[in-house]
Amino acid sequence: MFVIRNVNPRAIFRRVLFSAVTRSDIIEAFNSPMSLNPGLAKRVFTRMMLDLTLGAVFTRALTLSVERADRNALARGSFLSYGPCQTPVLNLVVQRAIERENFKPEKYYMLRIMVDVDGTKVTLNHEGTFKDRQEAEKVLGLVRSGVKARVIIANYREDFMEPPIPLDTIELERRASRFLNIRPKATLDIAEELYRHGYISYPRTETTIYPPTLSLRQVLLELTHGEHGDYAKALLGMNIKPTRGDSNDGAHPPIYPTRGAIRQEILRYFKNEKYWKIYDLVVRHFLATLSLPARVERQKIVVDISGHRFSADGLKILDKGYLAIYPFESPSEKVLPRVRTGDELNIIKAWIEERETEPPPYLSESELLRLMKKYGIGTDATMQDHIHTNVIRGYFRIRNRQCIPTPLGRAVISVLSKTGNELIDPWFRSRMEKALMEITSGSLKPGDVLFTFKSEARKIYEKFVNRQSEVAMELIKALRNSLNRTRRGAGGKAS
Repeated sequence: MFVIRNVNPRAIFRRVLFSAVTRSDIIEAFNSPMSLNPGLAKRVFTRMMLDLTLGAVFTRALTLSVERADRNALARGSFLSYGPCQTPVLNLVVQRAIERENFKPEKYYMLRIMVDVDGTKVTLNHEGTFKDRQEAEKVLGLVRSGVKARVIIANYREDFMEPPIPLDTIELERRASRFLNIRPKATLDIAEELYRHGYISYPRTETTIYPPTLSLRQVLLELTHGEHGDYAKALLGMNIKPTRGDSNDGAHPPIYPTRGAIRQEILRYFKNEKYWKIYDLVVRHFLATLSLPARVERQKIVVDISGHRFSADGLKILDKGYLAIYPFESPSEKVLPRVRTGDELNIIKAWIEERETEPPPYLSESELLRLMKKYGIGTDATMQDHIHTNVIRGYFRIRNRQCIPTPLGRAVISVLSKTGNELIDPWFRSRMEKALMEITSGSLKPGDVLFTFKSEARKIYEKFVNRQSEVAMELIKALRNSLNRTRRGAGGKAS
C-alpha cells in the first residue's frame, strides 16, 4: 500500500473479506469492500520482528554453547531451537511432568455401604475419607452393629445442560483431540481443506458469536441435503435462539458448515475417514448451538448411621435436547430409586476400601491448548504449530493424547530457567501479546514495543553468555541420553 501511494497518492485501498467459499459469500464480499486497518498489519510485523529476533538470538546461543564445549554433540546441520511461543509451551509440559514426578502418594481409606431400597441395591460412600485405618474400622463396627440407615436427604432436582457456544479454532482443535483423538495440527490442516472445497467456513477464527449478517436458517437449509438433514429440518420448524460466547475478533465468524454432505461424498472426495469426522463434528456442533438444552434430573440420597453420613449421587436424562445431535457430551446415567426423608433402609453389607492419592496426569493436548489460550501464547492460527514444533524438535512426544517431555526438552527448560526465567514464563509472552494488541488500537507504537522487549532480552542474553560453559554440559548430557535412547530403540548398542 505504501509503495503504491508513492507512485499514486490518490490510490484507494479496500479489503474484500469473506469467511466461506460459497458463491453468495464471495459476491457479498465484493459488493461490500471494507476499509483497511493499518494497525493490524503493524501488530503482525512487530510480532514477526520480535519472534525472529528472540528466536534467532537464543537458538544461536543454545547451539553455539554446545558446539564450543563438544563439536560432536550435535549432528551436522542440527541445532537447539528457542521460540518465544514454542519454549513457554514446552515449559508448561515440563512443569506438569515435574509436578507429577514429585508427587508423593498417600494412603487413605473409604468406607462404603450397600443398602436395599425396595429390592434395588444402592451403594453409598462415607462423606469423609480416613487417613487412619483404625478410625475407619471403628466406624465400620458402628455400621455393622445392626442399626438401620435413616434417609436424611432425598433430593431429585430438575436441571438443564446448556448447549456449547459457537466454535472457534482452539475449541475445534481441543474437541477434535478430546472426542476424536485427532491431533490439533491435523485438525486444522483438514479443516482448511474442507474450507477450500466449500464444506465449512474459514477455520482460523477467535469469534464465538454468530454475526447478525449470517443467515442461520440458510445454513440449516443447506444442511437439509446432507447426512444431518432430518435434524436440520426439525430445527427449521422451531424458534431458533443460538448460544453465544464472549469473544469477537472482528474478522471472521465462528466455524460453521456451508454445505450439506453425506459421509460417502466426503470419503469419496478426500479418501480419509478423518475428513468426515471433522466435518461431522463441525456440523453437529453448529446444530447443537441452535438446539434446546438437555433436561436432566440430578439425584442425591444421604443417609445417617449413628451420626455418620453416607451419600450417593445419580443422574437421569429426561429430555436429550441438544445431546440428540451432540452425543460427545452425553453424561453417564446412574438412576437412583425413589426414597423419602425419614425412610429406614436395611444395610446389606459394609466394607473398607484402601486407596492411594493419584498424581496429576501429564498435560493432554486439549488441556495444553486451553492453557495456551489462557496465557495468550500464539494465535488461533499458530497454537497447534507450536505444539508440533516441540514434537519435531524432540522436546516432547505425544503418547495416548498426553504430552511427555524428553530429557532434551527438560534440559532446555532447566538451562533457560537458570539464565533467564522470563524466556520460558508463559506470562512473559502474555505481556508481549498485550503490548502488541495496543499497537492495533494505536496506544503503543511498534518501535516502543520492540525497544521494551529487546532490552529485556538483551539482559537475559548477557546472563546466558556468562554461564554458557556451565549450562552447555547439561545440554550435552541430555543430547547423549537422547542419542543412546535412539540407538537402543533401533536395536543398536548404546555407547
